[in-house]
Amino acid sequence: MRRWLLSAILLLQVVAPISAAEQQILEADADETTATSLQPGAAETDIVQGAQHAWSPYQNGWELVHEAMVEFRKIKVPLYRKTRKHVGFFGLLIQYATKALPSLRVSAPPQEHVVPVISGPLLEGVKLLQESADQNNTDAIYLLAQLNFFGNYSHPRNFKTAFDHYYRLASYGNSSAQHMVGLMYATGLGDAVERDQAKALLYHTFAADAGHTRSEMTVAARHLSGIGVPKSCETACRYYKRVADKGMAWYRSGPPGGMAFTPEAYRLSDDVGGVYGEGASVVSSGIHALKASPNSDAYAAIDDVIEYLDLMSQKGDFKASFNLGRLYYEGQRGLDRNVDLARRYFAAVTTMYWRAKDGRAVDQPKPQLEKYASKAAGYIGRMWLRGEGVRQDFKLAKGWFERGIKHGDAQSQWGLGIMNLRGLGITKNVSKATELFKASADQDFSLAHVALGALHLDQGTADDLRIANQYFEAAARWANIEAQYYLAEMIHHGVGRDKTCGMAMAYYKNVAERAEPLVSSWAEANQAYDDGDYELAFLDYLMAAEQGYEKAQNNVAFMLDPTQSRLPLPSWVKRQVPKPSLLQNSALALIYWTRSAIQQNIDSLVKMGDYYLGGIGTEIALDKAAQCYTGASEYFQSAQALYNLGWMHENGVGLKQDFHLAKRYYDQALETNEEAYLPVTLSLLKLRVRSAWNTFTHGRINSIQDEPSPKKDWSLSEWIANFLQEDNIYYDDVYEDYFEDTITGSDGEPLGEGFDELDGILESVIILGLIGAILFLMYYRARRQQAHREAEENAARQGQQQQQQQNGGVGVAQQQPPPAAPGQAPRGLFPMPGDANFAGWPAGVNVGH
Repeated sequence: MRRWLLSAILLLQVVAPISAAEQQILEADADETTATSLQPGAAETDIVQGAQHAWSPYQNGWELVHEAMVEFRKIKVPLYRKTRKHVGFFGLLIQYATKALPSLRVSAPPQEHVVPVISGPLLEGVKLLQESADQNNTDAIYLLAQLNFFGNYSHPRNFKTAFDHYYRLASYGNSSAQHMVGLMYATGLGDAVERDQAKALLYHTFAADAGHTRSEMTVAARHLSGIGVPKSCETACRYYKRVADKGMAWYRSGPPGGMAFTPEAYRLSDDVGGVYGEGASVVSSGIHALKASPNSDAYAAIDDVIEYLDLMSQKGDFKASFNLGRLYYEGQRGLDRNVDLARRYFAAVTTMYWRAKDGRAVDQPKPQLEKYASKAAGYIGRMWLRGEGVRQDFKLAKGWFERGIKHGDAQSQWGLGIMNLRGLGITKNVSKATELFKASADQDFSLAHVALGALHLDQGTADDLRIANQYFEAAARWANIEAQYYLAEMIHHGVGRDKTCGMAMAYYKNVAERAEPLVSSWAEANQAYDDGDYELAFLDYLMAAEQGYEKAQNNVAFMLDPTQSRLPLPSWVKRQVPKPSLLQNSALALIYWTRSAIQQNIDSLVKMGDYYLGGIGTEIALDKAAQCYTGASEYFQSAQALYNLGWMHENGVGLKQDFHLAKRYYDQALETNEEAYLPVTLSLLKLRVRSAWNTFTHGRINSIQDEPSPKKDWSLSEWIANFLQEDNIYYDDVYEDYFEDTITGSDGEPLGEGFDELDGILESVIILGLIGAILFLMYYRARRQQAHREAEENAARQGQQQQQQQNGGVGVAQQQPPPAAPGQAPRGLFPMPGDANFAGWPAGVNVGH
């Protein structure tokens, strides 16, 4: 009986404060993270949390609220969670093939504007809440508003009714209701109210001044982007600092090392390669394209990776066991943290190296086992230090850390340093802690950087502040939330850094957005989307988008986008399920494409251009479309934007019709993204035909012209220099990729780099040697020919003399060859041009061997 009375008293308190101070405390903490939950205990949890701060048992109708909660508990809500497994190429092919098959089913036309009928415990609970709300019970009013807005317990959504309840409660000063009223004024959900950014800012400001965290982020985001108010860095920084202070207090309230959580923020469009699809979006094309080898696991689903690693772990692969432990310990989207499994895999690694009996290392361990065992020991020690999955035990944590330190594990050094710094289970020793932190920081361990930075920051001298700033920046490279907060504080207060509003605000914004479990609805939104409840997911994403999350803004616009690039199947093959009316709002989609583009999302900026070009959600504005495309095409970031600019110049839509400029943009689109080869080639083919016809008919459009190439008369030396330079470039480009894995020497440097100049000298010596050998052979051949001719002449002369002697010396004078004229030069080494043997000497004619 006492338990029932206690529960009844606690259930009274959600939003009914008895004083302004109590109201502020209540609204800052209650109903923050459970407003959109579908679980039966969601509303009850809010009431219990509120009861811890504001207790008012004298509200009329509290018994009715309790009876309504009893009725709601009778409703069975599925507790299982669906998991989405990313299928590969063949799985996707099978899905599309299945969809292509005719369903061959007969169904009646879809009925529109059908109001669901509630019955059973839900109906009874709503009646009880309504009766209590008629008695001005704030708990009942708030619960009715939540039921009609989020559709909890399958209650039909009615945004007009929800707004009436929120508006009524906001007039009582309830900050949660004021936040929801501001949200509905900002978005105009369900046409419950007309969009009014001024009223939205007013209600969010009321809630923020009362300490409502989500409204504080919303007001900061609006002042940052200038939504319904002039931009103000100082105001945005002030509100973001409030949220960052709360987020850091929540983070530090956890065990040593801070709260552990898995980031949930991501873009839905990234699952399909971006808002334009794989290969066409900026996130998946050009320099951002994922170019993995066929054997890479870049495209593998997390379930497949875990299954493979588990198989290898069972075969004794200690690397697979360690990687599985890290995956389960850190967690990620689609994989919840499981410290029990993580500890089991880490223990499997350590038992391979240290004996369980005496803790001594095994003889002749496998290569690199020592390194992985020390890292696993660091993780196990961290679990005992933080009490993750086990009771907190500093003695066991110290033992594991000492094992890891023997082999230089950075995490073990940090863990034992924390124990020495705070005196956890051992005597406090700041000097030893500093030494351990430095050893860990030398291995680029971010938590050690933060600890050292905090120690130097406490000293306060100029040199210490400079060193602290360096440590914090080193940790911020690893997205450490505490390091970012320290940097924000230093910059905001001008301590060791120049006081800069923009940089301080950016750091505060990062810290505020990183504290997702405290300030956002990302987890609920992702789960609703995975479960197929797209309307609930849309509402949760919308709330995060109003808080300034760029990824949430992109998700809202993506879900509302009516121009997604898809190839829908014919209606006679597959009946297409129409989008809910809540997801048919092109004007709201343009708003969030714009806000996402303001935060440097290039694809969102291109989408803005598409909306202005086609008049989607707004009037056609060709000049704005051209501006969006031009902004997205700067520095060749978006091939889609470059292609669109080429199309506009080709057809004279919004820009001057110019075939030459169109060709230039098409060429740049292909240069930016090689996967655009087919559309760009087809467009260029059509463009050349149109340009040729324009030239033939003497049209007024600027036709395609060949780019003038500068011509220069080169001297022989310049020509040789350019030839050698291009030859070097060719060999560097072609053969550099084939010889990346060069042989290294004892100093670890590639051997090939030291012999570049020597190779050139050797090549020159070899070429000169070949030239000398050729000249020597030519000289030797000419000498042989000359000696042969002289021998023939001597033989002929001797024969003539013998014949003359036989004939008695008659006619000797007439048959002797005429002597050389006085002053005539000898014939030399080679025959003269007038000689009869001149034409035959190169071929070796009349040369006997």
